[in-house]
Amino acid sequence: MSRFSSLVLLVSSLSKAERRGFSTSFNKSEDLTDYVFLYKLIEKNQNKSEERIKAEFSKARPEATLNTAVNYLFDRMLGILTQMRMNLDSFFLLMNQLMYAKVLFEKSIYKECFKLLEKVQKEANYFENFPVLLIAQKLEQNFLFNLDFPEITEQELLKKQYRTNDTLRKERKINEHASLCELLKYRILNKGTVRSNKQKQEFNDLIVSEMSIVSNSNFENFEIEKNHKLFQSNYLINIGDYKSALNAYYELNNLFEQNKHLLNNPPMYYLMTIEGILESLRTIGKYESMSYFIEQLSKLKSNSSHFAAQTECVVFLYTLFPLIDVGRFGDANLLMKKNKINLYEKRHLLVPARQAQLALYTALTYFGNLDYQKARKTLHRIITVEKNIYNLPIFRTIRLVNLMIWNELNEFDYVEHEVRSIKREVQNNERLYQMEWLVLKLLNKPLNNLSQHERDKLWSKIEPQLIEIRNNKFERQLLRIFDFTAWIESKIRNRPLDYLLSLKQQTSPVNEPLF
Repeated sequence: MSRFSSLVLLVSSLSKAERRGFSTSFNKSEDLTDYVFLYKLIEKNQNKSEERIKAEFSKARPEATLNTAVNYLFDRMLGILTQMRMNLDSFFLLMNQLMYAKVLFEKSIYKECFKLLEKVQKEANYFENFPVLLIAQKLEQNFLFNLDFPEITEQELLKKQYRTNDTLRKERKINEHASLCELLKYRILNKGTVRSNKQKQEFNDLIVSEMSIVSNSNFENFEIEKNHKLFQSNYLINIGDYKSALNAYYELNNLFEQNKHLLNNPPMYYLMTIEGILESLRTIGKYESMSYFIEQLSKLKSNSSHFAAQTECVVFLYTLFPLIDVGRFGDANLLMKKNKINLYEKRHLLVPARQAQLALYTALTYFGNLDYQKARKTLHRIITVEKNIYNLPIFRTIRLVNLMIWNELNEFDYVEHEVRSIKREVQNNERLYQMEWLVLKLLNKPLNNLSQHERDKLWSKIEPQLIEIRNNKFERQLLRIFDFTAWIESKIRNRPLDYLLSLKQQTSPVNEPLF
């Protein structure tokens, strides 16, 4: 990505408060400068291409050097945004105070230097910010060493060294837990949810490591307990034990509620926890309990445009899911229209996996409303443009839904070609759900031309397979994304999809205990 592209993204990601703060930082003498002109040009033309913005800049400022203006503006914006974070984020504030302490020491103002370091250590300990605490402790010891340990006893020095070693020990334990959480999330993102007992066993190394860490830990601080509960809840939801996952997420949420001063800014882990609760509630059909947690997310405030976009998207999706799950596609379409400006025009701020999820459920909403052309266009953009989602498990579901759309458009040659392509890519059956194989198999059949007798005969053959799939705890991992069994029944029995979804939601085994 070029520096100019990064600048455009930076400007487009500014919150209202940041725009206001940045604009007021200019003095009158700067209003006519090239970099201020460039900032205003990008701000007013965010929907235009980068080449168009460059052309307009060159036309208005023919003697100016674009690269110089870009570099200066980029650095100026980062400096101002960092300064604005000082009073909003304890990490920024503490790191800034550490730099002040270094300057004071270099200027031989030792008393103020050590006083500031003591303050930083106290606040870092309160916020359980052990990386900053460790830096402050090491700085203090280095400064004392350089000054030949003035006015300090050996006992006091040993106490400082003990505190530093204690901080190192805590940070090491936190890092061990965090590493396991990272590995678990990576495997889930790249391999998808567990589809068999064999795949479940592939997580045994992480489980054993986590148990080993837990047995040697007394949960002495927030970070260790948070990482343990985060690992536990993510693992349980990944293997399909949604009720146990829900209980684990509730415990994690209670931990956050009791330690609000320790939440990161922005509170990404809190967002992940609430989303885990919402996903578990959705999967076990407790839609009425979701509204409270959706409201909690709606109240979250952050100066991070990236975080605000992720939060808005989660609120939107978990308001949309219950509508799609029960076949209320008309209401789902109204909800999409209502969020067009607030969400869809900000989707470039979303991480790739979230963009893919938003595109999938937008397409499913159009699909349920029989607007197959809009559904096709929605998925076409994400499939052809967002190549960084190709390795994500959700991409396979997107391709499956895309084939269902093309099937409804009677583009059977394209469907046949894509089905063969997917089957070639999948070397063994274990990498696909039974549900996926069944959908691929039926997509190659001209179901629209079947007589009623042929439909009844095919249904008598398919129905036992669908019952088996619905009762398989691993297959439900796919059905929680969308009930493909309802679509198959609607195609074979020629019944409305929305009606079948509404009917199945009342009797689905997804609402029953999994273990």
